Amino acid sequence: MPHILIAEDEEGIARVIQRGLRSEGYRTTVVGDGLAALAAVTDGDVDLVVLDVGLPRMDGFTVLRMLRTMKDPVPIIMCTARDSVEDTVSGLEEGADDYLAKPFRVEELLARVRARLRQRSTASPAHELTSVTAGGVTLDLAAHSATVDGTPVDLSAREFTLARELMGHAGQVLSRDQLLDRVWGYEVTGSSNVVDVYIRYLRAKLGAERISTVRGIGYRFEA
Repeated sequence: MPHILIAEDEEGIARVIQRGLRSEGYRTTVVGDGLAALAAVTDGDVDLVVLDVGLPRMDGFTVLRMLRTMKDPVPIIMCTARDSVEDTVSGLEEGADDYLAKPFRVEELLARVRARLRQRSTASPAHELTSVTAGGVTLDLAAHSATVDGTPVDLSAREFTLARELMGHAGQVLSRDQLLDRVWGYEVTGSSNVVDVYIRYLRAKLGAERISTVRGIGYRFEA
């Protein structure tokens, strides 16, 4: 699951952001100043940064500028109480991927986080990953084919995409909303059962024991 760094010196705001991100299953780390944020990105496995502009010790614009100078491509969403056009333009020209003016709704931040992570994933060169294997199932991403314990199985395009998402996070629980967003590309109300239907299809083809239901949360592919 993606690891998100929250660089925010107001503890109350940081807690709200952290709760929202954790509710989506993201791993989070919170730091309260710019130097700590810079160190966390350069030393750790950070997949995205929620970066406040008004940080102590080193402001967010300086952190952003230094990371881009070092050619670090980590997606950065800037957050600030400043809402002037100049600040927004400055942040984007320095290399920020997105910009939110406080106060903002956590739902809006989550939508932008999903979009930036998805954009980063689809921008990865195709040769970096040619197959996915977990629990005796192998997906050949180039040939768009699947095998179970060496035996070929026929998956529809949607089944293949869903299997890839689950297997790419084997051992982790993915919620229905996450799967809807990543596989179907849109959000549907919680009453929709399209995910449950396709999970049944996959269980029939890959083996029911390979996909567990975590009641009230979602599904997990057993590694």
